[in-house]
Amino acid sequence: MGRNLNSSLKGRRRQGSAMQAYDALPPELRQWLRSAALPWSPASASWIWKKAGGARDPQAALARLNAVEQATLRRDRVTGGIGLPT
Repeated sequence: MGRNLNSSLKGRRRQGSAMQAYDALPPELRQWLRSAALPWSPASASWIWKKAGGARDPQAALARLNAVEQATLRRDRVTGGIGLPT
């Protein structure tokens, strides 16, 4: 269960209920978050989703989320980029 919690990247505290924010996300984005390698906040994922046009093109938004996550994993000193999805 702790697969995505071992990271050298700085964590952040969020205001409000993360579960309510998660429940309000589109189903495609919730599915992506369930399989994400990093512990994304609903707010961060939603921001990228909206900026990438997830309402119009969910596949393009998911591709953008994957690209952002892979770039973040490459910056992580703990994993050193190991375990990047192909």
